[in-house]
Amino acid sequence: MRAIDLSTVTWRKSSYSNPDGGQCIEISPDLPSLVPVRDSKAPHGPALVFPAAAWSAFVTSVKGGRLSGA
Repeated sequence: MRAIDLSTVTWRKSSYSNPDGGQCIEISPDLPSLVPVRDSKAPHGPALVFPAAAWSAFVTSVKGGRLSGA
């Protein structure tokens, strides 16, 4: 698997994040076919990278209440 250079992408914090630094994620909209996701509390840590269609399906499911915690 090849590495993806994320050093120049811009990050956007989730609109559900709170200003107290709770459980927050950031995504980058800079890559057309991929969506990098990282923990906003560890900006220099690893990022997960999802195909854009998979990320979109996940977000749609969450917004529709079709996913629940284990």
